Amino acid sequence: MRVREIMDEKHPYIYEDDLATKARAIIRDQALRILPVVDKDRRLLGVVTRRNILIISSSVSALRAKGIMTIPKKIATLEEDVYTAIKDLLRVGKWYAPVIDSEQTKNYKGVLGLENFMEALIRTSPEKLSRPVSEIMTKNAVTCSPEDEIDDIWRLMQDKTLAGLPVVRNGKLVGIVTQKDLLESGGVLPTFEAKKGRHTASPKVSAIMKTNVVAVKPDVKAIRVAKVMVSKDIGRVPVIDDDGKLVGMVDRKDIATILAK
Repeated sequence: MRVREIMDEKHPYIYEDDLATKARAIIRDQALRILPVVDKDRRLLGVVTRRNILIISSSVSALRAKGIMTIPKKIATLEEDVYTAIKDLLRVGKWYAPVIDSEQTKNYKGVLGLENFMEALIRTSPEKLSRPVSEIMTKNAVTCSPEDEIDDIWRLMQDKTLAGLPVVRNGKLVGIVTQKDLLESGGVLPTFEAKKGRHTASPKVSAIMKTNVVAVKPDVKAIRVAKVMVSKDIGRVPVIDDDGKLVGMVDRKDIATILAK
């Protein structure tokens, strides 16, 4: 299987001299996790991520896309073997790779995401996901409280390289907060200021977290979780016991790791 067979050919991109605020709007409005940046000839230059966007403190910033973009840790090519590309992504801890026609011309062609790989393998090799999620979940997941300040949680996400956190109270799952929630919240974006320098307190996680959370029990098969992730564009799913207590987390990386073997 080649990358060109499963990649997203219609994934949006942005030109290097477009405003960063335009990148923010595209990522927010289309619920994207990465936005490739190209030159006038559509040659790939870099990517803008949700993290890049969240670092911009002003909504009227004159920054250009090229001023906030980063160089991808993995760039795939059209004819590359999918398994090789996905293993490379997992090795560098990323979920997405922009796709180019070749290393020589670097013309942008689309994006390969873990969900593209998951969707293809759900159809062709569902038996790989027959084990319960208890065998693949991350135990002792990093969590936060509804009363935590958003600024602190954003810093925690950066420190731990996490895009989302389960929200718990007395050990029980009460919600989830993600970079997408931070981006959509607009007026309560992280301030990145020291606490003693603030005039007002940072908003609480409870102000932006999602409470209608898709969660599963430990004995649920991984195939069910994979299908939900793909159909609902969910990046991570909490695992809870019969009392509603959080016992683990499963994300796309966990699913893709099994499928790539």
